[in-house]
Amino acid sequence: MYTISVIGAGSWGTALSILLAQKGYNVKLWTRNTLVYEQIKNERENIRYLPGVKLLDNIQITMDIDYAVHNAQVIIIGVPSQAVRENTRLLSNFIKKEQIIVSVAKGLEIGTMLRMSEVIEQELPGFEIAVLSGPSHAEEVSRNIPTACVVSSKKRKIAEFVQDIFMTPRFRIYTNPDIIGVELGGALKNIIAIGCGISDGLGFGDNSRAALMTRGITEISRLGRTLGAQILTFAGLSGLGDMIVTCTSMYSRNRKAGILIGQGMKVEDAVKSVGMVVEGFTTTKAAYELAMIKNVSMPITTEIYKVLYERKSPEEGVGALMMRGKTHEIEEVALEKGWI
Repeated sequence: MYTISVIGAGSWGTALSILLAQKGYNVKLWTRNTLVYEQIKNERENIRYLPGVKLLDNIQITMDIDYAVHNAQVIIIGVPSQAVRENTRLLSNFIKKEQIIVSVAKGLEIGTMLRMSEVIEQELPGFEIAVLSGPSHAEEVSRNIPTACVVSSKKRKIAEFVQDIFMTPRFRIYTNPDIIGVELGGALKNIIAIGCGISDGLGFGDNSRAALMTRGITEISRLGRTLGAQILTFAGLSGLGDMIVTCTSMYSRNRKAGILIGQGMKVEDAVKSVGMVVEGFTTTKAAYELAMIKNVSMPITTEIYKVLYERKSPEEGVGALMMRGKTHEIEEVALEKGWI
């Protein structure tokens, strides 16, 4: 039976450890947080990040990174997106080329605007890398609630190997060769989730949320196509699927932060009060800058950026979106029909 290393004992890393342990794998869960280490070791529960779910005996908690990855066939990187480079660089001193890396972080790196697999590839050149994404709250996966996700890699055999590793009767995995689209969908939907939260916090309704989600997936697809992604990927699990769950669920950290901002809380206080990393906050900045460089129109992302980083009021942002110049819903069709 394989040994699998999970780097990062947040809610998602812990949930995946439980899922894999239930399949009988020997799981080594690494954390650098002393409190989390002690709680899991003594209570067999991650009280801070995933309370109420017990960890199986075949999950070993460790703070020793060398021990964590030793003899592991698969290494899962489950730390926040802005910590992926630092932790991957740490891993580089201990891992071997035959070990497969699976990224489950969703975001874009501030400054470089790189996807997580690109960050990992820079730090671990020559390694086989896959990404796992999709609508998957840790709270539900850890309790065996049926969930479907997608795995992508540059090589089909790696994607299918990782698919087999994760697949269970309650955790269905699809493969998709479009690694760019899979990662962008998982990262950028967090921006729209903040927007939906702000809308909810302002007291708006289902109509507003539906508009943000549908126009949000449109601008995500627009950027994705520019970067080489396949449009259909954004209609799949890592695009529309993840968008739905993140924009509508109270498990969503991004939506929670948005609600507080919409209710009038300062941005920094809202992000802090969530208690865990709000990935959409940093992804908004990276995506906004990337859209500017690539000259891609992303009006929702732009207004959310201005609310988060330029202290524009949410009400002003709504007005700016609603009163933009008239345009077509599907520009390609309008062009084909001679409307443009």
